[in-house]
Amino acid sequence: MKWNSEDIEMFIKEKQYIDTVVLPLYPVSFGDDIKQAVGMTEFISLLSVQLERQFKGRLLMLPGFSYLKNANEDKLVSDIKHWETELMSQGFSHVFYVTSDSNWKMHEGNLEGDLIWLPSLPLEHMEEKYKNQILEDQVKQLLNLFVRKWQNNE
Repeated sequence: MKWNSEDIEMFIKEKQYIDTVVLPLYPVSFGDDIKQAVGMTEFISLLSVQLERQFKGRLLMLPGFSYLKNANEDKLVSDIKHWETELMSQGFSHVFYVTSDSNWKMHEGNLEGDLIWLPSLPLEHMEEKYKNQILEDQVKQLLNLFVRKWQNNE
């Protein structure tokens, strides 16, 4: 379910069955790595749309967590941990973070949720049909990961 009025109505009615939340992590930079940051954010954003479609009714896709790439990393981890506390207190037993920013891998051990890092793919010059095929292939791989995580907690 997406973070919109229509889906949230369904979420409220079915909340007891929805135990998974996904928080995409979007880096923002205005420095030399601006194109890289944009590419990562675009890739994760498009991937999140596909992921939500596959698991509609099973998970809640939050709006992305945007952060400055040059921000203090300890502060970012602290902010994410605050999100975790809130999400888990709201009954979510599975929290997934999806990102293309490899810096998050260094902090994975500090998070209770599951960090999914995927290298971003250069989509800007790709035809739409190829772009969609690549995203679908990535989501298929994520399907297995999500199902394994759910089965391990049952």
